[in-house]
Amino acid sequence: MKELMLIFGGVYGGLAVVFGAFGAHALKKKFSEEQLKSFETGVKYQMYHALLLIITGIAFPFLQISQQIMGWCLILGVFLFSFSIYGLCLSSAYGKKIRILGPITPLGGLLLVIAWVLFTINAVEFALYL
Repeated sequence: MKELMLIFGGVYGGLAVVFGAFGAHALKKKFSEEQLKSFETGVKYQMYHALLLIITGIAFPFLQISQQIMGWCLILGVFLFSFSIYGLCLSSAYGKKIRILGPITPLGGLLLVIAWVLFTINAVEFALYL
């Protein structure tokens, strides 16, 4: 699981850079100001959580079920949250908004919140046993 966290952290981080550049340059003329802000939010959250994936991959052994759940919540949460925002923005900009993606974004956000709660619990437990 540690390796998976590091791999997804690296992939999500690299993609955040690519998508950020793509949004800032290629999509700037196609997107409205609101769409551009939403797209940027997806990129920011993806990068923040890519870094958290890397930190958790280094810090935790992933032997406890709470650590494993935290990892899967991070991996799936980033995908559902950020990638649904990208899909909504792109489909809307091209006049064919994929409405099914709308409810997926908050589900991804909920998984990210759960991951942060589990991260905090695991970090406190880790600190108490140092």
